[in-house]
Amino acid sequence: MKTDELKKVASQVRRDIVRMVHGVASGHPGGSLGCTDLLVGLYFQTMELKTDESGSVVFDMSGTGEDMFFLSNGHISPVLYSVLAHRGYFPVSELATFRKLNSRLQGHPATAEHLPGIRLASGSLGQGLSAAAGAAYGKKIRKDPRRVYCLMGDGEQQEGQIWEAAAFIPHRKLDNLIAIIDYNGQQIDGPTDVVLNNRDLGAKYEAFGWKVLHMDGNNMEEVVATLTKANQESGHGVPVCIIMKTEMGQGVDFMMHTHKWHGTAPNNEQLTAALAQLEETLGDY
Repeated sequence: MKTDELKKVASQVRRDIVRMVHGVASGHPGGSLGCTDLLVGLYFQTMELKTDESGSVVFDMSGTGEDMFFLSNGHISPVLYSVLAHRGYFPVSELATFRKLNSRLQGHPATAEHLPGIRLASGSLGQGLSAAAGAAYGKKIRKDPRRVYCLMGDGEQQEGQIWEAAAFIPHRKLDNLIAIIDYNGQQIDGPTDVVLNNRDLGAKYEAFGWKVLHMDGNNMEEVVATLTKANQESGHGVPVCIIMKTEMGQGVDFMMHTHKWHGTAPNNEQLTAALAQLEETLGDY
């Protein structure tokens, strides 16, 4: 896809996000809006996915012969669900069931629901990088040349399990793994540098043996270019970590520059204001 086309997909995904959380008066719009450009760039441009003869996406849990994605900060499920639906994993109309009883679209992704595209039940923060390490190790053992991507939050870097995985991955030379940190500076209790300052995350990952890249995660051109560079850097004995600067609530002015919208749904008036700022490009569900 051309960059302008990716931006149109991203605009629709952001509309889906605010409508989904509004529909059940619960969910996490802030981080979802901030990570939209990345998820669109990954699934519509960068990742090599398994398809059938007609070009439609085919999902199987093994992920053999295709790139794999793990969402560690599972509370931003709205963005993942919307991107998966528009990529063809399941009907876009199913987004209307988000967080409702008997829905496959739980507030945090769950493998028990057998939703295509979901390989990890996530939401208990700190676990995704370990799961991604296992998948990357498995690909190495099977001599599968495809890559594994893992998205984490910056507040999540306060979890000890993250650093166990961060040490294991370079030690095992899992150079087929690309980790991405959503560096928006906000978490549920406030700014990350106030709750528990991560200080220089890039220096920490470099000290653990990673190749570190930086990018503006809300600039689609830069997202695509950096993901391309990350792929070029992978396969040389060293895993790659991308520090991705984003704005929580990106695209909706009153949701930006605050942690208030980490886990708060808009009311009717706020939804109308939000949708007025987001172009409908692919059609609302």
